[in-house]
Amino acid sequence: MSEISEQLVETPQQKQYIENAKNNALIAYILMALGIFTGIFWIIGAIWAMVKKEEAIGTAFHDHYSNIIKTFWWGLLWTVIGVALWVFFIGGFILLVTWIWSIYRIIKGLARLTSNKSYAT
Repeated sequence: MSEISEQLVETPQQKQYIENAKNNALIAYILMALGIFTGIFWIIGAIWAMVKKEEAIGTAFHDHYSNIIKTFWWGLLWTVIGVALWVFFIGGFILLVTWIWSIYRIIKGLARLTSNKSYAT
């Protein structure tokens, strides 16, 4: 029974590992939020998440990195489609929906991250 109790106690290194995973996800979310208005930070936030994702393995915050990366790639895809269809007047609608969807995913992620919860649950 004492083995189980010892496994549940976090060491200072584990606490730092978890805190770093949370902080790096927060940085990525902030960069993505800024990127909604500037563009370049959108890319920087996604790259930050891709680089730091492995450092969050085993934490409750690992799926936040997947959320950020998926939001980037799907947002990029739909933005390219929206721009391509701009001449047919549906492109503006696609871009608006993509922008709103991205904002929703970033706000949801930030809310769950700051509550120390994973993105999915």
